[in-house]
Amino acid sequence: MKQLFYIGILVVITLSFSFTTKPYPIDGYESTGIKRLYQIRKMQLDSVKYNRIPYGAYLGLKDIKLNLTSVNDSINQLLVEDKDFAKDMNRLFPGSGYSASIMDMSNPDKLRYAAYNENAGYQPGSVGKLAVLLAVMDQMAKICPDSWEDRTMYLRDIRVSARYWGTGDHHTIPIYDIEKDKLTKRQVVASDEFSLYEWLDHMVSVSNNGAASVMYREAMLMAAFGQDYINLTETAAEQYFKDTPRDSLTNLAHSVVNDPLRQLGISEDDWRLGGMFTREPGKYVGRKGGSIGTPKGLMKFLVQLEQGKVVDEKSSLEMKRLMYSTDRRIRYARSSRLDSAAVYFKSGSFYKCDRNKDPNCRAYAGNVFNYMNSVIIVEHPNNVKYIVCLMTNVLNKNSAGAHMYLASKIDDIINKDNNRFKEEVKETEYKSDSDETDD
Repeated sequence: MKQLFYIGILVVITLSFSFTTKPYPIDGYESTGIKRLYQIRKMQLDSVKYNRIPYGAYLGLKDIKLNLTSVNDSINQLLVEDKDFAKDMNRLFPGSGYSASIMDMSNPDKLRYAAYNENAGYQPGSVGKLAVLLAVMDQMAKICPDSWEDRTMYLRDIRVSARYWGTGDHHTIPIYDIEKDKLTKRQVVASDEFSLYEWLDHMVSVSNNGAASVMYREAMLMAAFGQDYINLTETAAEQYFKDTPRDSLTNLAHSVVNDPLRQLGISEDDWRLGGMFTREPGKYVGRKGGSIGTPKGLMKFLVQLEQGKVVDEKSSLEMKRLMYSTDRRIRYARSSRLDSAAVYFKSGSFYKCDRNKDPNCRAYAGNVFNYMNSVIIVEHPNNVKYIVCLMTNVLNKNSAGAHMYLASKIDDIINKDNNRFKEEVKETEYKSDSDETDD
């Protein structure tokens, strides 16, 4: 049963340290209640060696800022190619199966934009979970239009269970027991109960599909019940899904995640989300319209996020914090060129194998389709900052290595003064971690 309660802080962590070394900033436990952050922060304060994340993953809450709040131009005015910049970028892409959009925002007064086949549509995979994140923030703003503090309180203190919505996904989630100082990684089960903040973190940081469906469900309930949502019980919520016609629920699901995108000037052909991320909710909520994403559509979202225009400025900043990578980095974000940089990252993949054509067709190397997508905001300590949206569909090849190689080459162009004396990066075989997935 969902219940609203106020978490008593089990251990108070002092924040008066002079250094700023902190998927949500590590010093964000007290404000969010995301338990996995407590463990990493405690290890940091106790000087326990932690090799899972690079230097750039240790920013604190106060260090994360929006980069384009001073830029008031419309998104269509901003996404105009700089010919010289585009020429440098376009020579990096090998051709068919690649699409990208790139924004250098190191100097907000002189933005540089480049695009390569940026209007091509791809199945966005887990990148689409950012639309669920937007839906939740949009609905919270409607429930608490006059108080950001109330919104974050509800995100921290409202707890909901997975039920059938969150099951059936192979991705694991980190579950940290503060009292026992024990971290467990396992799949979501129906009885799991977490705060809204923790479900959002599971959705973004480890890309759990069950968490995405749970938060998709909660966004629908917020839209259906309005301010009554904050006291909604699990029984009443489930009864709502039983009593409401399936086509009405499908239409609500479609509107709650897609309408906020349209309000940002992101068209259906730019980016749309067609339905839930797990199968079980399908008995109540159908799919509609299919899912598609383009590099330009995703760039429209990220640039306006940096402008503070996604819902509002505080919501934009909070979404950026939730995208901040403090877990192991994969694919594009794993490039060694980015080790000292803060990265705000989401990747996704979707592939299909025809075993009749190739019995040995491998995961992430589909021979029917093989989508791999990376969206990232990169912020180097030397104030070089940029956004990349890279989408590929290259058959019979795991493109993670190509993404990592392109990350290095793009960084070499934008961050050339810093990288000019570094050893040249060459594309090598990409070796995945044993638990690395981001479908």
